[in-house]
Amino acid sequence: MPTALIAEDEPLLAQALRAELARAWPELTLLPVAVDGDEAVERALAERPDVVFLDIRMPGRNGLEAAEAIIEEWPGAASALPLVVFVTAYDQYAIQAFERAAVDYLQKPVAPARLAACCARLKDLLALREAARQPGGAASQDGDAALLGRLRTLLGAAPAAAAAAAPLAILQASIGATLHMIPVDEVIYLEAADKYVRVVTATREALLRTSLRELLPRLPSERFWQIHRGTVVRADAITTATRDDSGKVFLTLRERPERLVASRLYAHLFRGM
Repeated sequence: MPTALIAEDEPLLAQALRAELARAWPELTLLPVAVDGDEAVERALAERPDVVFLDIRMPGRNGLEAAEAIIEEWPGAASALPLVVFVTAYDQYAIQAFERAAVDYLQKPVAPARLAACCARLKDLLALREAARQPGGAASQDGDAALLGRLRTLLGAAPAAAAAAAPLAILQASIGATLHMIPVDEVIYLEAADKYVRVVTATREALLRTSLRELLPRLPSERFWQIHRGTVVRADAITTATRDDSGKVFLTLRERPERLVASRLYAHLFRGM
């Protein structure tokens, strides 16, 4: 029997969605509601539902950030990832953006006919996945890659307001009480650290008083690749990329001993030419 997790911080809306889902898809087993984005990630990874309904605006992680975390931290293969449905109260212009990204969504208040269409689509996708798992079944990697690509499109649109800022040539980062001027060309990778960004070069580490989301649009995208929601690496500092069975990619670096992990969302960057 398929299972679903609803993440919604407004109890009345969560109760209404549960009731409508029970009518539209009686065979669906509904797990207890997650009340914020952090709980949604924890519960999804622990209970591994087939479908996750994520409210866009929630305390803690929002729905987009929760979806990103679930996909990056999912312990199994990409073919077992949950199907994500976003639930939103955004206006019609934002809804059109969701449609162009081809990620399914429900608009609050949820209309029964729209929910029925969504459920039919989810049933078809789950049936295709099940058929792919059977002996002789067609592989589903192409479909999984398309789903990841659509989510990347949606996530990439979120910080667009910062894109107009001038590109950075120098990072002013702290080491203890001293401010260091680090040329961007010397940066090997950047890593989110609470409200800071850890700047790693061949010989030192320092902290920036900003978030990775704010910093990323000010770095040259052809040189600095986001490989995880919390990690950005300079592309020409990578020496090898090794993919495992789960779809993650492990990177070795020039001048640093660490191995970095590229999540499923960003593994498409590492395909042979």
